[in-house]
Amino acid sequence: MPSEACRDGPFLALTLFNRVCREEAGMRVAPPTIFTYGILMNCCCRMGRPDLGLAYFGRILRAGLKANQIAANTVIKCLCCAKHSDEAVNMLLHRMSDLGCVPDAFSYNTVLKSLCEDGRSLQALDLLLQMASKEGGACSPDMVAYSTVIHGFLKEGKVDKACNLFDEMMRQGVVPDVVTYSSIIDALCKAGAMYKAELFLWQMVDDGVRPDEVTYTSMIHGYSTLGRWKQVRKMFREMTSRGLIPDTVTWNSFMDSLCKHGRTKEAAEVFFSMAGKGSKPNIVSYTILLHGYANEGSFADMMSLFNSMKGGGIVANCKVFNILIGAYAKRGLIDEAMLILTEMRGQGLSPDVVTYSTLISAHWRMGKLTDAMDKFSQMVVGTGVQPDTVVYHSLVQFLCTHGDLVKAKELISEMMNKSIARPNTALFSSIMDSLCNEGRVIDAHHIFDLVIDIGEKPDISMFSTLIDGYCLVGEMDKACGVLDAMVSAGIEPNVITYSTLVSRYCKRGRIDDGLILFRQMLHKKVKPTTVTYETTLNGLFRAGRTADAKKIFDEMIESGIMVSISTYNIILGGLCRNNCADEAIILFQKLRAMNVKFNITTLNTIIDALYKVERREEANDLFAALPASGLVPNASTYGVMVQNLLKEGAVEEADSMFSSMEKSGCAPSSRLVNDVIRTLLEKGEIVKAGKYMSKVDEKSISLEASTSSLLLSLFSGNGKYREQLQLLPAKYQFFDGIS
Repeated sequence: MPSEACRDGPFLALTLFNRVCREEAGMRVAPPTIFTYGILMNCCCRMGRPDLGLAYFGRILRAGLKANQIAANTVIKCLCCAKHSDEAVNMLLHRMSDLGCVPDAFSYNTVLKSLCEDGRSLQALDLLLQMASKEGGACSPDMVAYSTVIHGFLKEGKVDKACNLFDEMMRQGVVPDVVTYSSIIDALCKAGAMYKAELFLWQMVDDGVRPDEVTYTSMIHGYSTLGRWKQVRKMFREMTSRGLIPDTVTWNSFMDSLCKHGRTKEAAEVFFSMAGKGSKPNIVSYTILLHGYANEGSFADMMSLFNSMKGGGIVANCKVFNILIGAYAKRGLIDEAMLILTEMRGQGLSPDVVTYSTLISAHWRMGKLTDAMDKFSQMVVGTGVQPDTVVYHSLVQFLCTHGDLVKAKELISEMMNKSIARPNTALFSSIMDSLCNEGRVIDAHHIFDLVIDIGEKPDISMFSTLIDGYCLVGEMDKACGVLDAMVSAGIEPNVITYSTLVSRYCKRGRIDDGLILFRQMLHKKVKPTTVTYETTLNGLFRAGRTADAKKIFDEMIESGIMVSISTYNIILGGLCRNNCADEAIILFQKLRAMNVKFNITTLNTIIDALYKVERREEANDLFAALPASGLVPNASTYGVMVQNLLKEGAVEEADSMFSSMEKSGCAPSSRLVNDVIRTLLEKGEIVKAGKYMSKVDEKSISLEASTSSLLLSLFSGNGKYREQLQLLPAKYQFFDGIS
């Protein structure tokens, strides 16, 4: 039993020392020397009791023994093992010299390692630089010192600092080993910096350091994660050309990336070729491919692979069964998932928290609250598996969504009693947002009240969500009530809160209420966004309050808020709708002189404005110049042209424009077709109107009530065009005889 003897050696040494130190031993035993204490301190470190080692150091000092280098280094080792890094640094830089000892490479490397393990690599770097600055070379940083700090930086995710230190290491003539090179390359690959990783690989080879399987596995994983399969093949070729055989870890890494890119079929080819290449698939290999099949919903392949595991000498573990259960459960195939659970138990495995979490989530997604709660009870009472935060949060979310707040509150209390983190306001905000989007604002308000009941304070997100919910269902007064409650709770509304209310007031025609909030917003130094201004401007123009809109726009310019093309489109469109087409054209000309980049909406508005002020030629020229401006006419553009041409009596031109619209692939709207039909009928163009009425059926468009009413008045009874009824499509000749 040599290994057990080695393992118990430190304990036996300490026991022997204590025995010889007993009083009955008398003076027959020589007193302990500094070497004895050095051995004892080292034994304490190996036993995981550095505190006892430091106690022995106290004995050294009390006995007046002169510490040597080994003893001092062992004290540093004890301090580091006890996680007293600051005291270890003090011992290294100050107390060692007081004891007449000079720190050596071992002293520094021990402390450097301790600092890096504590996540204090920057402090380790400072110590390394101090080490390098000392004269004489006895303590010059070696490969171990540099590599220790480099690995520390990599562990903390500070890849740039690790690379910089690596460069400094090379400048100092210290040659890295394969482990240091591979660590840097691995970190760069994980960061997706493959060009830099390959540079390090070339440098490694140039320096005579031979890359190993770990190096190439990192490169292969890095390239395959990015989907750069050509480079992956290159790395495999390079690896084998150096006499290195990809091992199971390499193949598993490659398969994992293939599966994550949806290339499970290729991953399967790799899997089934592994044995022939000297790498037998292990449990990880099976798990990766099973997960790939599960994500794709390839149940037949998944179960076939699972059934082959036993033949391959692989025993399925809990993770494997969880993958199978999850694959079925996530697609609502609960019965199949339960069969897998039965087989899992049949193989002597107990479901874990992941198993139950998967099944509970699947049941509540399907609306089976009772089944979900049964699984939860079975988990807690039947198996003793303790639910985690994910399970509790899923159930709380489900109960809240389905209105069972009493049970939700019970679960939250249970969580608190078990010292499990209760759901935070972010989860409740998410639930409230979903409810509000469904129009269930009262239910959302109940969730809000529940948050207060469990001792949480609603945050600005929850208040804003509730305000938006009431706005969505038109309960503006209740929304303002929530705003008042928000202020009373000491939470200042932000730009999103105000903008939501202003927007909803404007859209509902309550412009004055919207403006009051807008002014309140400015008074409280909450700076409106471009969207806030646009909403207000749009509301004012739609209410016909052009002067107020101009004033707000001037304020927007003065405040320095960015004016976008969408803002200008609102201004131009608003002016046109309020019979200020001339002003819109003048503004457009100013903007063009300022080289403002317009979009097709801008040009549609101005073309319409030019027609309104009877500047037809300019409107036509602007339309013709659209391609030169890099703009493509859309359905609205053609609609503006067709409607204005018809108003001017240019029926043939309008008809030609409509044909151009259809040829360009722009589908005419139902509104446009109905407008065209009504205009043609009013102008007595019965044949042409009939042609457009035929399009109604072709394009699955419905006749609007106003169009049907016009047809009835013109063609039935004593209608103006009753005699021309036969010119309409046969479908519409039923008006004959209607009086």
